[in-house]
Amino acid sequence: MSGGDARLAARLAQDAGRLLLKLRESGGPDLGKRGDAEANAFLLAELDAWRPFDAVLSEEAVDDPARLAASRVWIIDPLDGTREYGLPGRTDWAVHVALWQRDRGIVAAAVAQPALDLVHGTDDVVRDAGAAPAAPRILVSDSRPPVFAAGMAADVGGTLATMGSAGAKTMAVVRGEAEAYVHAGGQWEWDSAAPVGVALAAGLHASRVDGSPLEYNQPHPYLPDLLICREDAAGRLLTAIRAHSA
Repeated sequence: MSGGDARLAARLAQDAGRLLLKLRESGGPDLGKRGDAEANAFLLAELDAWRPFDAVLSEEAVDDPARLAASRVWIIDPLDGTREYGLPGRTDWAVHVALWQRDRGIVAAAVAQPALDLVHGTDDVVRDAGAAPAAPRILVSDSRPPVFAAGMAADVGGTLATMGSAGAKTMAVVRGEAEAYVHAGGQWEWDSAAPVGVALAAGLHASRVDGSPLEYNQPHPYLPDLLICREDAAGRLLTAIRAHSA
């Protein structure tokens, strides 16, 4: 069913994104809060209709511990980059929809960037195959960049750039607009599940900043850090992170 799950993930991410665009055009107070709530309600209703026997872990819903015994869990972030969504002209926000399966990890995922009219999914992602640049562009959070980021970038001859949503940063790496995304300021499973699923489908490297695997559907769904990058850059970046993390 993975092909059907991937298509469903892409459709739901795209449709939730369209809902968010319409809401954004209408304006009004508490735009980010309303966007979180309305996109979440839409995704939960659609998953209940199309995958009624699967569990769901959502940023905007109460965590049901029953998911820990489930074999299939949808991990969703209805609006990743709530702050950016509420700022006029910002495009670096996204919708994340991912499916975790026991003993297999993330098996289907999609990240929609509605303001760019883009949806990247595990069933149709295309990796940028260009040569690695001499000075890699490394994306970090504009509000919580890693303390080691400057030293790491210097060691690999790279430059740092900031961006909002984790999904937006990861998709920039998938498209070849940057060579790496590194984060160490605290995240949750819904922040990275769908972006990591798409990145892995594109042949990229994805791990914790110490090189260990990213594990999902955990009792405490906290994943504080990650590295997503070109496979040929992973070794150098992990070495540089270790050198500046002591």
